[in-house]
Amino acid sequence: MTDKKTLFIDGKEVEFTDEPNLLEVIRKAGMNVPTFCYRPDLTSFGACRMCVVEIEGRGIQSSCTMPPEAGLKIHLNTERTRRIRKTVLELLLASHDKECLTCEKSGNCELQKYSEEYGIRKIRYPEKQLEDYLPIDDSSPSLVRDPNKCILCGACVRACSEFQGHSVLGFANRGSKTVVQPMNGRPLGQVDCVNCGQCAAVCPTGALTIKSDIENVWNEITNQNKKVVVQMAPATRVAIGEMFGLKPGENSIKLMNAALRKIGFDLIFDTNFSADLTIMEEATEFLERLKSGQNLPLFTSCCPAWIKYLEDQHPDMLHHLSSCKSPMSMLSPVLTELVPKYYNIERENLVIVAIMPCTAKKYECKRPELTHNGRPDTDYVLTTQELGRMIKEAGINFNALEGEDADSPFGEYTGAGTIFGASGGVAEAAVRTAYEFATGEILQDVNIKQMRGTTNRSRDIELDLKGTKLVVRVVSTLREAEKAIQEIKSGKAPFQMLEVMACPGGCINGGGQPRSCDDSKIKAERAEGLYKEDSELTIRKSHMNPSIQKLYQEFLDHPNSHKAHEILHTVYQDRFAGSYKDI
Repeated sequence: MTDKKTLFIDGKEVEFTDEPNLLEVIRKAGMNVPTFCYRPDLTSFGACRMCVVEIEGRGIQSSCTMPPEAGLKIHLNTERTRRIRKTVLELLLASHDKECLTCEKSGNCELQKYSEEYGIRKIRYPEKQLEDYLPIDDSSPSLVRDPNKCILCGACVRACSEFQGHSVLGFANRGSKTVVQPMNGRPLGQVDCVNCGQCAAVCPTGALTIKSDIENVWNEITNQNKKVVVQMAPATRVAIGEMFGLKPGENSIKLMNAALRKIGFDLIFDTNFSADLTIMEEATEFLERLKSGQNLPLFTSCCPAWIKYLEDQHPDMLHHLSSCKSPMSMLSPVLTELVPKYYNIERENLVIVAIMPCTAKKYECKRPELTHNGRPDTDYVLTTQELGRMIKEAGINFNALEGEDADSPFGEYTGAGTIFGASGGVAEAAVRTAYEFATGEILQDVNIKQMRGTTNRSRDIELDLKGTKLVVRVVSTLREAEKAIQEIKSGKAPFQMLEVMACPGGCINGGGQPRSCDDSKIKAERAEGLYKEDSELTIRKSHMNPSIQKLYQEFLDHPNSHKAHEILHTVYQDRFAGSYKDI
Protein backbone atom coordinates (compact mmCIF):
# COMPACT_ATOMS: atom_id res chain seq x y z
CA MET A 1 0.00 0.00 0.00
CA THR A 2 1.38 3.44 -0.95
CA ASP A 3 2.25 5.69 2.00
CA LYS A 4 0.19 8.84 2.22
CA LYS A 5 1.92 12.18 2.34
CA THR A 6 0.56 15.67 2.89
CA LEU A 7 0.90 19.14 1.45
CA PHE A 8 -1.03 22.35 2.02
CA ILE A 9 -3.52 23.99 -0.37
CA ASP A 10 -4.68 27.44 0.68
CA GLY A 11 -3.77 26.57 4.27
CA LYS A 12 -5.62 23.24 4.28
CA GLU A 13 -3.60 20.08 4.86
CA VAL A 14 -4.28 17.63 2.01
CA GLU A 15 -3.20 14.01 1.66
CA PHE A 16 -1.82 12.63 -1.59
CA THR A 17 -0.56 9.22 -2.72
CA ASP A 18 0.27 8.42 -6.33
CA GLU A 19 -1.33 11.41 -8.11
CA PRO A 20 0.84 12.31 -11.13
CA ASN A 21 0.68 16.07 -10.63
CA LEU A 22 -0.54 18.85 -8.36
CA LEU A 23 -3.65 19.44 -10.45
CA GLU A 24 -4.93 15.94 -9.68
CA VAL A 25 -4.21 16.47 -5.98
CA ILE A 26 -6.12 19.76 -6.07
CA ARG A 27 -9.10 18.13 -7.80
CA LYS A 28 -9.09 15.14 -5.46
CA ALA A 29 -9.30 17.60 -2.56
CA GLY A 30 -12.51 19.05 -4.02
CA MET A 31 -10.88 22.22 -5.38
CA ASN A 32 -9.93 23.22 -8.90
CA VAL A 33 -7.98 25.55 -11.13
CA PRO A 34 -8.85 26.19 -14.78
CA THR A 35 -7.04 24.48 -17.63
CA PHE A 36 -7.38 24.14 -21.39
CA CYS A 37 -4.66 21.67 -22.29
CA TYR A 38 -4.83 19.12 -19.46
CA ARG A 39 -6.76 15.88 -19.92
CA PRO A 40 -6.36 13.05 -17.36
CA ASP A 41 -6.06 10.38 -20.06
CA LEU A 42 -3.34 12.27 -21.98
CA THR A 43 0.22 13.24 -21.14
CA SER A 44 0.69 16.60 -19.44
CA PHE A 45 1.64 19.35 -21.88
CA GLY A 46 1.72 22.57 -19.88
CA ALA A 47 0.89 24.71 -22.90
CA CYS A 48 -1.94 26.98 -21.82
CA ARG A 49 -0.61 28.21 -18.44
CA MET A 50 -4.13 28.57 -17.07
CA CYS A 51 -3.56 26.08 -14.27
CA VAL A 52 -0.76 28.07 -12.64
CA VAL A 53 -0.52 28.11 -8.86
CA GLU A 54 1.79 29.98 -6.51
CA ILE A 55 4.02 27.84 -4.30
CA GLU A 56 5.86 29.28 -1.36
CA GLY A 57 9.58 29.24 -2.13
CA ARG A 58 8.93 28.06 -5.73
CA GLY A 59 6.98 30.94 -7.23
CA ILE A 60 4.54 30.42 -10.12
CA GLN A 61 4.25 26.82 -11.40
CA SER A 62 1.89 25.02 -13.75
CA SER A 63 0.00 22.52 -11.61
CA CYS A 64 -0.51 20.03 -14.45
CA THR A 65 3.21 19.40 -14.92
CA MET A 66 4.56 19.65 -11.37
CA PRO A 67 4.60 16.46 -9.30
CA PRO A 68 3.36 16.71 -5.71
CA GLU A 69 5.88 16.89 -2.89
CA ALA A 70 5.34 16.56 0.84
CA GLY A 71 5.17 19.86 2.67
CA LEU A 72 4.49 22.12 -0.33
CA LYS A 73 2.44 25.20 0.47
CA ILE A 74 0.26 25.96 -2.53
CA HIS A 75 -1.95 28.98 -3.15
CA LEU A 76 -4.57 28.75 -5.90
CA ASN A 77 -6.02 32.22 -6.04
CA THR A 78 -3.37 34.86 -5.51
CA GLU A 79 -3.18 38.23 -7.21
CA ARG A 80 -0.42 36.90 -9.48
CA THR A 81 -2.25 33.73 -10.54
CA ARG A 82 -5.44 35.67 -11.32
CA ARG A 83 -3.49 38.23 -13.35
CA ILE A 84 -1.73 35.50 -15.34
CA ARG A 85 -4.99 33.72 -16.12
CA LYS A 86 -6.70 36.91 -17.24
CA THR A 87 -3.74 37.76 -19.47
CA VAL A 88 -3.84 34.29 -21.02
CA LEU A 89 -7.57 34.67 -21.69
CA GLU A 90 -7.15 38.10 -23.27
CA LEU A 91 -4.34 36.88 -25.53
CA LEU A 92 -6.43 33.89 -26.64
CA LEU A 93 -9.48 36.03 -27.28
CA ALA A 94 -7.46 38.57 -29.29
CA SER A 95 -6.72 35.91 -31.92
CA HIS A 96 -10.01 34.02 -31.62
CA ASP A 97 -13.07 33.99 -33.87
CA LYS A 98 -15.62 35.25 -31.36
CA GLU A 99 -18.79 34.30 -33.25
CA CYS A 100 -20.04 32.56 -30.13
CA LEU A 101 -23.76 32.75 -30.86
CA THR A 102 -23.43 30.61 -33.98
CA CYS A 103 -20.64 28.33 -32.74
CA GLU A 104 -21.35 24.59 -32.32
CA LYS A 105 -19.64 24.69 -28.92
CA SER A 106 -21.56 27.69 -27.59
CA GLY A 107 -22.57 26.93 -24.02
CA ASN A 108 -20.06 24.09 -23.87
CA CYS A 109 -16.87 26.02 -24.67
CA GLU A 110 -14.16 26.30 -22.04
CA LEU A 111 -12.83 29.58 -23.43
CA GLN A 112 -16.34 31.04 -23.20
CA LYS A 113 -16.78 29.63 -19.71
CA TYR A 114 -13.52 30.97 -18.27
CA SER A 115 -13.89 34.35 -19.96
CA GLU A 116 -17.21 34.73 -18.18
CA GLU A 117 -15.87 33.47 -14.85
CA TYR A 118 -12.92 35.84 -14.94
CA GLY A 119 -15.00 38.78 -16.09
CA ILE A 120 -13.15 39.49 -19.34
CA ARG A 121 -14.95 42.47 -20.87
CA LYS A 122 -12.10 44.28 -22.61
CA ILE A 123 -9.14 42.96 -24.60
CA ARG A 124 -5.99 45.03 -24.39
CA TYR A 125 -4.24 43.39 -27.33
CA PRO A 126 -4.64 43.89 -31.10
CA GLU A 127 -7.35 41.60 -32.42
CA LYS A 128 -7.15 39.30 -35.39
CA GLN A 129 -7.89 40.95 -38.73
CA LEU A 130 -10.28 39.56 -41.33
CA GLU A 131 -7.46 38.85 -43.81
CA ASP A 132 -5.77 36.62 -41.21
CA TYR A 133 -8.70 34.20 -41.01
CA LEU A 134 -8.12 30.69 -42.35
CA PRO A 135 -10.70 28.66 -44.32
CA ILE A 136 -12.97 26.21 -42.47
CA ASP A 137 -12.31 22.57 -43.38
CA ASP A 138 -15.53 20.54 -43.73
CA SER A 139 -14.11 17.89 -46.06
CA SER A 140 -14.49 15.09 -43.51
CA PRO A 141 -17.76 13.13 -43.38
CA SER A 142 -17.58 13.22 -39.58
CA LEU A 143 -15.84 16.38 -38.36
CA VAL A 144 -15.49 20.09 -39.05
CA ARG A 145 -12.19 21.86 -38.37
CA ASP A 146 -12.21 25.63 -37.79
CA PRO A 147 -8.59 26.79 -37.29
CA ASN A 148 -9.79 30.27 -36.34
CA LYS A 149 -11.09 28.90 -33.04
CA CYS A 150 -7.98 26.89 -32.18
CA ILE A 151 -6.14 27.97 -29.01
CA LEU A 152 -3.09 25.70 -29.62
CA CYS A 153 -3.67 23.65 -26.48
CA GLY A 154 -2.44 20.56 -28.32
CA ALA A 155 -5.09 18.26 -26.82
CA CYS A 156 -6.23 17.04 -30.25
CA VAL A 157 -2.65 16.35 -31.36
CA ARG A 158 -1.98 14.26 -28.27
CA ALA A 159 -5.32 12.41 -28.49
CA CYS A 160 -4.63 11.38 -32.09
CA SER A 161 -1.11 10.26 -31.27
CA GLU A 162 -1.60 8.71 -27.84
CA PHE A 163 -4.96 7.02 -28.41
CA GLN A 164 -4.62 6.03 -32.05
CA GLY A 165 -0.85 6.16 -32.60
CA HIS A 166 -1.72 8.00 -35.76
CA SER A 167 -0.55 11.64 -35.66
CA VAL A 168 -3.00 12.86 -38.30
CA LEU A 169 -2.92 16.28 -36.61
CA GLY A 170 0.22 18.21 -35.73
CA PHE A 171 1.72 21.65 -35.17
CA ALA A 172 3.01 23.60 -38.16
CA ASN A 173 4.92 26.90 -38.52
CA ARG A 174 6.38 28.96 -35.68
CA GLY A 175 5.61 31.92 -33.47
CA SER A 176 2.40 33.78 -34.21
CA LYS A 177 1.94 31.69 -37.39
CA THR A 178 1.72 28.40 -35.48
CA VAL A 179 -1.32 26.30 -36.38
CA VAL A 180 -2.65 22.82 -35.79
CA GLN A 181 -3.44 21.10 -39.06
CA PRO A 182 -3.57 17.69 -40.78
CA MET A 183 -0.46 16.32 -42.44
CA ASN A 184 1.06 18.65 -45.04
CA GLY A 185 -1.79 21.11 -44.60
CA ARG A 186 -4.18 18.87 -46.52
CA PRO A 187 -7.94 18.81 -45.78
CA LEU A 188 -8.99 16.38 -43.06
CA GLY A 189 -11.02 14.36 -45.56
CA GLN A 190 -7.92 13.72 -47.68
CA VAL A 191 -5.65 12.23 -45.01
CA ASP A 192 -5.86 8.86 -43.29
CA CYS A 193 -8.02 10.12 -40.42
CA VAL A 194 -10.16 7.28 -39.04
CA ASN A 195 -13.01 9.64 -38.03
CA CYS A 196 -13.02 8.47 -34.39
CA GLY A 197 -13.74 12.01 -33.14
CA GLN A 198 -11.49 11.81 -30.10
CA CYS A 199 -9.84 15.04 -31.26
CA ALA A 200 -13.21 16.82 -31.09
CA ALA A 201 -13.97 15.18 -27.74
CA VAL A 202 -10.89 16.76 -26.11
CA CYS A 203 -11.05 20.12 -27.94
CA PRO A 204 -11.97 22.88 -25.44
CA THR A 205 -13.36 25.24 -28.09
CA GLY A 206 -15.13 25.06 -31.45
CA ALA A 207 -11.95 24.32 -33.39
CA LEU A 208 -13.00 20.68 -33.89
CA THR A 209 -16.68 19.79 -33.89
CA ILE A 210 -19.02 17.05 -35.06
CA LYS A 211 -20.41 17.46 -38.57
CA SER A 212 -24.10 17.97 -37.96
CA ASP A 213 -26.98 16.24 -39.74
CA ILE A 214 -29.64 17.76 -37.51
CA GLU A 215 -31.23 19.96 -40.17
CA ASN A 216 -31.27 17.12 -42.71
CA VAL A 217 -33.14 14.91 -40.24
CA TRP A 218 -35.60 17.69 -39.29
CA ASN A 219 -36.35 18.14 -43.00
CA GLU A 220 -37.15 14.44 -43.34
CA ILE A 221 -39.34 14.42 -40.22
CA THR A 222 -41.40 17.40 -41.41
CA ASN A 223 -41.82 15.94 -44.90
CA GLN A 224 -45.35 14.52 -44.88
CA ASN A 225 -44.43 12.00 -47.58
CA LYS A 226 -41.68 10.38 -45.52
CA LYS A 227 -41.77 7.78 -42.77
CA VAL A 228 -38.70 8.22 -40.59
CA VAL A 229 -37.45 5.19 -38.70
CA VAL A 230 -34.78 5.45 -35.99
CA GLN A 231 -32.46 3.01 -34.24
CA MET A 232 -30.18 3.78 -31.29
CA ALA A 233 -26.93 2.15 -30.15
CA PRO A 234 -26.37 0.61 -26.69
CA ALA A 235 -23.93 3.27 -25.41
CA THR A 236 -26.25 6.21 -26.10
CA ARG A 237 -28.73 5.22 -23.38
CA VAL A 238 -26.20 5.61 -20.54
CA ALA A 239 -24.90 8.99 -21.70
CA ILE A 240 -27.72 11.09 -23.18
CA GLY A 241 -29.09 11.84 -19.71
CA GLU A 242 -25.90 13.78 -18.89
CA MET A 243 -27.11 16.51 -21.26
CA PHE A 244 -30.17 16.93 -19.02
CA GLY A 245 -28.55 16.77 -15.60
CA LEU A 246 -28.80 13.02 -15.02
CA LYS A 247 -25.88 11.02 -13.66
CA PRO A 248 -23.45 9.26 -16.03
CA GLY A 249 -24.50 5.64 -16.45
CA GLU A 250 -28.19 6.24 -15.75
CA ASN A 251 -30.14 4.19 -18.27
CA SER A 252 -32.40 6.59 -20.17
CA ILE A 253 -33.57 4.27 -22.94
CA LYS A 254 -37.29 4.58 -22.15
CA LEU A 255 -36.99 8.38 -21.91
CA MET A 256 -35.14 8.34 -25.25
CA ASN A 257 -37.95 6.38 -26.85
CA ALA A 258 -40.50 8.89 -25.57
CA ALA A 259 -38.42 11.87 -26.71
CA LEU A 260 -37.91 10.38 -30.19
CA ARG A 261 -41.66 9.94 -30.61
CA LYS A 262 -42.30 13.52 -29.50
CA ILE A 263 -39.69 14.77 -31.97
CA GLY A 264 -41.66 13.03 -34.72
CA PHE A 265 -39.95 9.75 -35.57
CA ASP A 266 -42.52 7.30 -36.89
CA LEU A 267 -40.99 4.03 -35.73
CA ILE A 268 -38.39 3.40 -33.01
CA PHE A 269 -36.17 0.34 -32.94
CA ASP A 270 -33.10 -0.61 -30.93
CA THR A 271 -29.63 -1.39 -32.29
CA ASN A 272 -29.31 -3.80 -29.35
CA PHE A 273 -31.57 -6.09 -31.41
CA SER A 274 -29.03 -6.19 -34.22
CA ALA A 275 -26.19 -6.53 -31.71
CA ASP A 276 -27.84 -9.85 -30.88
CA LEU A 277 -28.05 -10.54 -34.61
CA THR A 278 -24.35 -9.72 -34.98
CA ILE A 279 -23.49 -12.27 -32.30
CA MET A 280 -25.49 -14.97 -34.08
CA GLU A 281 -23.47 -14.40 -37.22
CA GLU A 282 -20.08 -13.65 -35.67
CA ALA A 283 -20.10 -16.51 -33.15
CA THR A 284 -20.98 -18.94 -35.96
CA GLU A 285 -18.27 -17.47 -38.17
CA PHE A 286 -15.71 -17.71 -35.37
CA LEU A 287 -16.50 -21.37 -34.68
CA GLU A 288 -16.20 -22.17 -38.40
CA ARG A 289 -12.80 -20.49 -38.54
CA LEU A 290 -11.72 -22.25 -35.37
CA LYS A 291 -12.69 -25.60 -36.89
CA SER A 292 -10.86 -24.94 -40.18
CA GLY A 293 -7.91 -23.16 -38.59
CA GLN A 294 -8.08 -20.46 -41.28
CA ASN A 295 -7.93 -16.67 -40.95
CA LEU A 296 -7.30 -16.70 -37.22
CA PRO A 297 -7.33 -14.67 -35.13
CA LEU A 298 -10.75 -13.32 -36.06
CA PHE A 299 -10.99 -9.53 -35.78
CA THR A 300 -14.30 -8.02 -34.66
CA SER A 301 -15.78 -5.64 -37.22
CA CYS A 302 -18.17 -3.39 -35.27
CA CYS A 303 -15.87 -0.33 -35.12
CA PRO A 304 -15.67 1.65 -38.40
CA ALA A 305 -12.56 3.54 -37.27
CA TRP A 306 -10.78 0.21 -36.76
CA ILE A 307 -11.85 -1.03 -40.19
CA LYS A 308 -10.61 2.13 -41.89
CA TYR A 309 -7.33 1.88 -39.99
CA LEU A 310 -6.82 -1.65 -41.30
CA GLU A 311 -7.65 -0.59 -44.84
CA ASP A 312 -5.27 2.36 -44.66
CA GLN A 313 -2.38 0.82 -42.73
CA HIS A 314 -2.63 -2.99 -42.92
CA PRO A 315 -4.65 -4.10 -45.97
CA ASP A 316 -2.77 -7.41 -45.85
CA MET A 317 -4.63 -8.17 -42.60
CA LEU A 318 -8.17 -7.64 -43.92
CA HIS A 319 -8.76 -11.38 -44.26
CA HIS A 320 -8.74 -11.56 -40.45
CA LEU A 321 -11.75 -9.23 -40.21
CA SER A 322 -15.11 -10.77 -39.53
CA SER A 323 -17.28 -10.35 -42.61
CA CYS A 324 -20.16 -9.28 -40.34
CA LYS A 325 -21.43 -5.76 -40.76
CA SER A 326 -21.72 -3.64 -37.64
CA PRO A 327 -25.02 -3.82 -35.71
CA MET A 328 -26.08 -0.47 -37.21
CA SER A 329 -25.38 -1.65 -40.73
CA MET A 330 -27.09 -4.99 -40.12
CA LEU A 331 -30.30 -3.49 -38.78
CA SER A 332 -30.74 -0.90 -41.55
CA PRO A 333 -31.06 -3.39 -44.47
CA VAL A 334 -33.28 -5.64 -42.32
CA LEU A 335 -35.54 -2.63 -41.73
CA THR A 336 -35.41 -1.77 -45.42
CA GLU A 337 -36.57 -5.28 -46.29
CA LEU A 338 -39.17 -5.84 -43.59
CA VAL A 339 -40.60 -2.52 -42.37
CA PRO A 340 -42.46 -1.95 -45.68
CA LYS A 341 -43.94 -5.44 -45.31
CA TYR A 342 -44.80 -5.25 -41.60
CA TYR A 343 -46.00 -1.62 -41.51
CA ASN A 344 -47.33 -1.10 -45.07
CA ILE A 345 -44.85 1.66 -45.92
CA GLU A 346 -43.48 2.23 -49.42
CA ARG A 347 -39.71 1.69 -49.54
CA GLU A 348 -39.08 4.95 -51.38
CA ASN A 349 -40.78 6.83 -48.53
CA LEU A 350 -38.71 5.15 -45.81
CA VAL A 351 -35.87 7.10 -44.15
CA ILE A 352 -33.56 5.32 -41.71
CA VAL A 353 -31.73 7.33 -39.03
CA ALA A 354 -29.24 5.92 -36.52
CA ILE A 355 -28.41 7.48 -33.14
CA MET A 356 -24.80 6.57 -32.42
CA PRO A 357 -22.10 7.39 -29.84
CA CYS A 358 -19.58 7.45 -32.66
CA THR A 359 -18.59 10.09 -35.22
CA ALA A 360 -17.04 7.38 -37.43
CA LYS A 361 -20.55 6.01 -38.01
CA LYS A 362 -21.18 9.09 -40.18
CA TYR A 363 -18.35 7.82 -42.34
CA GLU A 364 -19.57 4.23 -42.18
CA CYS A 365 -23.04 5.01 -43.55
CA LYS A 366 -21.45 6.51 -46.66
CA ARG A 367 -19.34 3.46 -47.49
CA PRO A 368 -20.15 2.08 -50.97
CA GLU A 369 -20.40 -1.48 -49.60
CA LEU A 370 -23.28 -0.40 -47.38
CA THR A 371 -25.61 0.81 -50.13
CA HIS A 372 -28.37 -0.83 -52.14
CA ASN A 373 -29.24 0.32 -55.64
CA GLY A 374 -27.15 3.43 -55.09
CA ARG A 375 -28.89 4.42 -51.85
CA PRO A 376 -27.27 4.17 -48.39
CA ASP A 377 -28.76 1.53 -46.11
CA THR A 378 -28.57 4.11 -43.30
CA ASP A 379 -29.64 7.53 -44.55
CA TYR A 380 -28.34 9.65 -41.64
CA VAL A 381 -26.32 9.20 -38.46
CA LEU A 382 -26.87 11.50 -35.49
CA THR A 383 -24.53 11.39 -32.52
CA THR A 384 -25.74 11.37 -28.93
CA GLN A 385 -24.84 15.05 -28.73
CA GLU A 386 -26.92 15.88 -31.82
CA LEU A 387 -29.96 14.04 -30.46
CA GLY A 388 -29.62 15.96 -27.20
CA ARG A 389 -29.68 19.23 -29.14
CA MET A 390 -32.75 18.11 -31.10
CA ILE A 391 -34.57 17.29 -27.87
CA LYS A 392 -33.76 20.75 -26.50
CA GLU A 393 -34.69 22.43 -29.79
CA ALA A 394 -38.08 20.69 -29.70
CA GLY A 395 -38.73 22.12 -26.23
CA ILE A 396 -39.04 18.68 -24.65
CA ASN A 397 -38.60 18.37 -20.88
CA PHE A 398 -36.58 15.16 -21.04
CA ASN A 399 -36.63 14.40 -17.32
CA ALA A 400 -40.41 14.84 -17.07
CA LEU A 401 -41.22 12.32 -19.82
CA GLU A 402 -43.08 9.09 -19.17
CA GLY A 403 -40.88 6.23 -20.33
CA GLU A 404 -41.95 4.28 -23.41
CA ASP A 405 -40.94 1.05 -25.10
CA ALA A 406 -39.48 0.66 -28.58
CA ASP A 407 -41.53 -0.78 -31.42
CA SER A 408 -41.64 -4.50 -32.19
CA PRO A 409 -40.17 -6.75 -33.36
CA PHE A 410 -36.86 -4.95 -33.89
CA GLY A 411 -36.79 -3.31 -30.49
CA GLU A 412 -36.40 -6.47 -28.41
CA TYR A 413 -32.94 -7.37 -27.14
CA THR A 414 -30.95 -9.34 -24.60
CA GLY A 415 -28.31 -8.34 -22.08
CA ALA A 416 -25.66 -9.51 -24.52
CA GLY A 417 -26.76 -6.85 -26.98
CA THR A 418 -26.59 -4.16 -24.31
CA ILE A 419 -22.96 -4.75 -23.32
CA PHE A 420 -21.74 -4.09 -26.88
CA GLY A 421 -21.28 -0.47 -25.80
CA ALA A 422 -18.34 -1.20 -23.47
CA SER A 423 -14.88 -2.45 -24.32
CA GLY A 424 -14.95 -6.24 -24.01
CA GLY A 425 -18.71 -6.42 -24.46
CA VAL A 426 -18.67 -7.79 -28.00
CA ALA A 427 -16.27 -10.56 -27.05
CA GLU A 428 -18.23 -11.42 -23.88
CA ALA A 429 -21.50 -11.57 -25.80
CA ALA A 430 -19.88 -13.73 -28.49
CA VAL A 431 -18.48 -16.18 -25.94
CA ARG A 432 -21.88 -16.56 -24.23
CA THR A 433 -23.32 -17.81 -27.52
CA ALA A 434 -20.25 -19.55 -28.97
CA TYR A 435 -19.92 -21.70 -25.84
CA GLU A 436 -23.45 -23.05 -26.18
CA PHE A 437 -23.19 -23.44 -29.97
CA ALA A 438 -19.90 -25.36 -29.62
CA THR A 439 -20.68 -27.55 -26.62
CA GLY A 440 -24.44 -27.98 -26.72
CA GLU A 441 -24.43 -27.24 -23.00
CA ILE A 442 -25.90 -24.32 -21.07
CA LEU A 443 -23.40 -21.69 -19.90
CA GLN A 444 -24.44 -21.29 -16.29
CA ASP A 445 -22.48 -18.14 -15.42
CA VAL A 446 -22.68 -15.59 -18.22
CA ASN A 447 -20.67 -12.94 -16.35
CA ILE A 448 -17.19 -13.07 -17.88
CA LYS A 449 -15.89 -10.25 -15.74
CA GLN A 450 -12.25 -10.58 -16.77
CA MET A 451 -13.28 -9.19 -20.16
CA ARG A 452 -14.56 -5.98 -18.59
CA GLY A 453 -12.79 -2.75 -17.75
CA THR A 454 -12.35 0.82 -18.98
CA THR A 455 -8.82 1.58 -17.76
CA ASN A 456 -6.79 -1.43 -18.91
CA ARG A 457 -6.67 -0.92 -22.66
CA SER A 458 -5.32 -4.39 -23.51
CA ARG A 459 -6.07 -7.66 -21.79
CA ASP A 460 -5.88 -11.35 -22.67
CA ILE A 461 -8.62 -13.66 -21.39
CA GLU A 462 -8.12 -17.43 -21.34
CA LEU A 463 -11.25 -19.53 -21.89
CA ASP A 464 -12.12 -23.21 -21.99
CA LEU A 465 -14.74 -24.37 -24.50
CA LYS A 466 -15.14 -27.84 -22.99
CA GLY A 467 -11.53 -28.80 -23.54
CA THR A 468 -10.73 -26.36 -26.33
CA LYS A 469 -8.45 -23.67 -24.93
CA LEU A 470 -8.98 -20.18 -26.32
CA VAL A 471 -7.43 -16.78 -25.74
CA VAL A 472 -9.40 -13.62 -26.53
CA ARG A 473 -7.63 -10.28 -26.59
CA VAL A 474 -9.66 -7.15 -25.90
CA VAL A 475 -8.13 -3.79 -26.81
CA SER A 476 -9.36 -0.22 -26.94
CA THR A 477 -7.46 2.45 -28.89
CA LEU A 478 -5.75 1.78 -32.18
CA ARG A 479 -2.36 2.17 -30.52
CA GLU A 480 -3.06 -1.07 -28.65
CA ALA A 481 -4.52 -2.67 -31.78
CA GLU A 482 -1.27 -1.91 -33.63
CA LYS A 483 0.70 -3.78 -30.96
CA ALA A 484 -1.58 -6.80 -31.44
CA ILE A 485 -1.11 -6.65 -35.22
CA GLN A 486 2.66 -6.64 -34.84
CA GLU A 487 2.42 -9.73 -32.61
CA ILE A 488 0.40 -11.50 -35.31
CA LYS A 489 2.88 -10.56 -38.01
CA SER A 490 5.78 -11.81 -35.92
CA GLY A 491 4.01 -15.10 -35.24
CA LYS A 492 3.86 -14.48 -31.49
CA ALA A 493 0.15 -13.76 -31.03
CA PRO A 494 -1.39 -16.11 -28.42
CA PHE A 495 -5.02 -15.18 -29.15
CA GLN A 496 -7.67 -16.53 -31.53
CA MET A 497 -10.04 -13.54 -31.34
CA LEU A 498 -9.23 -9.84 -31.24
CA GLU A 499 -11.87 -7.32 -30.18
CA VAL A 500 -10.93 -3.76 -31.13
CA MET A 501 -12.63 -0.49 -30.22
CA ALA A 502 -10.86 2.67 -31.33
CA CYS A 503 -12.15 4.85 -28.49
CA PRO A 504 -10.67 4.44 -24.99
CA GLY A 505 -13.11 2.31 -23.00
CA GLY A 506 -15.20 1.50 -26.07
CA CYS A 507 -18.33 3.12 -27.50
CA ILE A 508 -19.33 4.52 -24.11
CA ASN A 509 -16.52 7.03 -24.73
CA GLY A 510 -17.21 7.55 -28.43
CA GLY A 511 -16.45 10.86 -30.11
CA GLY A 512 -20.17 11.66 -30.36
CA GLN A 513 -20.96 11.19 -26.67
CA PRO A 514 -21.36 14.06 -24.19
CA ARG A 515 -17.98 15.30 -23.05
CA SER A 516 -16.20 12.95 -20.63
CA CYS A 517 -12.51 13.74 -21.15
CA ASP A 518 -12.13 15.72 -17.90
CA ASP A 519 -13.31 12.90 -15.64
CA SER A 520 -12.02 9.38 -16.16
CA LYS A 521 -14.71 8.00 -13.81
CA ILE A 522 -17.45 8.83 -16.32
CA LYS A 523 -16.39 6.00 -18.64
CA ALA A 524 -16.58 3.48 -15.79
CA GLU A 525 -19.99 4.78 -14.70
CA ARG A 526 -21.38 4.48 -18.22
CA ALA A 527 -20.04 0.94 -18.52
CA GLU A 528 -21.56 0.04 -15.15
CA GLY A 529 -24.91 1.31 -16.45
CA LEU A 530 -24.75 -1.13 -19.38
CA TYR A 531 -23.73 -4.09 -17.22
CA LYS A 532 -26.49 -3.21 -14.77
CA GLU A 533 -29.11 -3.41 -17.53
CA ASP A 534 -27.57 -6.70 -18.69
CA SER A 535 -27.87 -8.16 -15.19
CA GLU A 536 -31.50 -7.04 -14.88
CA LEU A 537 -32.74 -8.48 -18.18
CA THR A 538 -34.43 -11.88 -18.19
CA ILE A 539 -32.60 -13.06 -21.32
CA ARG A 540 -28.83 -12.48 -21.47
CA LYS A 541 -27.73 -14.59 -24.45
CA SER A 542 -28.22 -13.36 -28.01
CA HIS A 543 -29.37 -16.70 -29.42
CA MET A 544 -32.18 -16.81 -26.86
CA ASN A 545 -33.83 -13.62 -28.15
CA PRO A 546 -37.23 -14.86 -29.45
CA SER A 547 -37.43 -12.07 -32.04
CA ILE A 548 -34.03 -13.07 -33.40
CA GLN A 549 -35.14 -16.70 -33.56
CA LYS A 550 -38.26 -15.66 -35.45
CA LEU A 551 -36.22 -13.53 -37.87
CA TYR A 552 -34.16 -16.60 -38.81
CA GLN A 553 -37.19 -18.84 -39.08
CA GLU A 554 -39.11 -16.47 -41.35
CA PHE A 555 -36.42 -14.61 -43.25
CA LEU A 556 -32.75 -15.56 -42.78
CA ASP A 557 -32.93 -19.39 -42.56
CA HIS A 558 -29.94 -19.90 -40.22
CA PRO A 559 -26.74 -18.09 -39.14
CA ASN A 560 -24.26 -17.66 -41.99
CA SER A 561 -26.86 -18.81 -44.53
CA HIS A 562 -26.77 -17.53 -48.11
CA LYS A 563 -29.59 -15.08 -47.30
CA ALA A 564 -27.80 -13.92 -44.14
CA HIS A 565 -24.60 -13.30 -46.10
CA GLU A 566 -26.47 -11.25 -48.68
CA ILE A 567 -27.89 -8.89 -46.06
CA LEU A 568 -25.68 -9.06 -42.96
CA HIS A 569 -22.16 -9.55 -44.30
CA THR A 570 -19.78 -7.55 -46.46
CA VAL A 571 -16.24 -7.58 -47.87
CA TYR A 572 -13.59 -4.92 -47.29
CA GLN A 573 -10.94 -3.95 -49.80
CA ASP A 574 -7.45 -2.51 -49.97
CA ARG A 575 -8.02 1.25 -50.21
CA PHE A 576 -4.81 1.64 -52.20
CA ALA A 577 -5.33 -1.18 -54.67
CA GLY A 578 -7.24 1.04 -57.07
CA SER A 579 -10.52 -0.83 -56.61
CA TYR A 580 -11.91 1.29 -53.81
CA LYS A 581 -13.57 4.63 -54.35
CA ASP A 582 -12.73 7.21 -51.70
CA ILE A 583 -15.65 8.55 -49.71
